Amino acid sequence: MTCTLILTRHAKSAWDSTAPSDHARPLTSRGRHAATALGDWLRRQGHVPDQVISSPSQRTRETYDRMKLQSPAVFVERLYHASADIIFQVLSEAERPCTMILGHNPGIGSFAQGMASEHPEHPRFFNYPTGSTLILEFDIPSWTKLEWGTGKLVDFVVPRELESA
Repeated sequence: MTCTLILTRHAKSAWDSTAPSDHARPLTSRGRHAATALGDWLRRQGHVPDQVISSPSQRTRETYDRMKLQSPAVFVERLYHASADIIFQVLSEAERPCTMILGHNPGIGSFAQGMASEHPEHPRFFNYPTGSTLILEFDIPSWTKLEWGTGKLVDFVVPRELESA
């Protein structure tokens, strides 16, 4: 059996927002457009998750909403600015074979690097900008068998590449 991971960093958020906290920062107009484009791209590629496990921040919630994936989502406080190790732990508890993790840098970028057996030859992979989405496949029967460095690269995209799509 194969498990598929869709690993997405939230879309561009507003640093100049009047939000009362970092947790409450919303997406920018560009971020809203990017999240919609990412959802469209995932559907076109046939990569619609069975479940979404997301940080509960405003910007990750908005990213999820704008993607319109119609996949059930749970919002897990442990994913708010989580380290790669915490993301690993959360994913290993996932119950569906195609799971999206939606979170924040620097943890999500570190996690992407640690999970892929081979990194994409993409100039933006190692800084994992907002909206970056990595798709990896794992030859495992369930997420409880997850191991570092075993994900087979399927695809990687950043929203800027989707602007003309």
